[in-house]
Amino acid sequence: MNTTTQANTLPFKIWTRGKVRDVYDLGDNLLIVATDRISAYDFVLPTPVPDKGKVLCQTSNFWFEKLKEVCPNHLVATSVADFPEEVRKHCAGMEGRTVLVKKAKRVDIECVVRGYLAGSGWKEYQENQSVCGVKLPTGLVESSKLPTPIFTPATKAPDGEHDENISFERMGSVVGKSLAERLRDISLTIFNAASLHAESRGFILADTKFEFGELDGKIIWIDEALTPDSSRFWDKETYQAGRSQDSFDKQFVRDYLVKIKWNKKPPVPSLPDDVVQRTRDKYIAAYERITGRSFSK
Repeated sequence: MNTTTQANTLPFKIWTRGKVRDVYDLGDNLLIVATDRISAYDFVLPTPVPDKGKVLCQTSNFWFEKLKEVCPNHLVATSVADFPEEVRKHCAGMEGRTVLVKKAKRVDIECVVRGYLAGSGWKEYQENQSVCGVKLPTGLVESSKLPTPIFTPATKAPDGEHDENISFERMGSVVGKSLAERLRDISLTIFNAASLHAESRGFILADTKFEFGELDGKIIWIDEALTPDSSRFWDKETYQAGRSQDSFDKQFVRDYLVKIKWNKKPPVPSLPDDVVQRTRDKYIAAYERITGRSFSK
């Protein structure tokens, strides 16, 4: 199966086609297909990374199951064999990259939690010693561990546009103060629980982003969960504050695009075979260490 064109393979109404996932409308439920597409700088690259969709889907499934007592999630079924017959018969060859989920009303805010100073947070800190309105101590360096994890929301931008970091106060004006407080508290609770597990597996969870939806008056965790696409995982043994870290995510792809001096405009460059292979290896290594399971195609 060509995992880069899956939106054309299933006879269901498209709910949305994201950069890396295709979502189909099944009435009360949605069918999510994690493709092997990879994006960087808000562009989908023309070169897929084999098995990426399976790795990320199964990583999410692991976290959703592990932390379901911390926050309920959208999962209905993770095995094709458990899908309704009219759906199952069209999903041959998609085991491991497809899930059936509850349809919820998405809250259009990226709920970002940072435990360390990296990425856009590090850039903002250098300018004003704060991140999204959260004042931080002076003297921190790149990759510094923060005194306590901080909640730094962002707008949920349309595809092709950048998410914008915003203050908690602005988030409250968008979704309401009560909901903003609940999402902040849930996000921090999930992050702290996930960090403990990650550390037990030799990882530092530097930061991550969550998405939530509302269903029957309750908040549920949706989209993806603590994957290398939505999180920074660093190796505990090689971590050193004061520099960028080797991460188990698509930073390797970004670094390649910087190296070739791509101007972040079309045409989007293809990836060479060695970059694709090393990226695949990083995703699989993250999955196997986080879950304690061997990845099989």
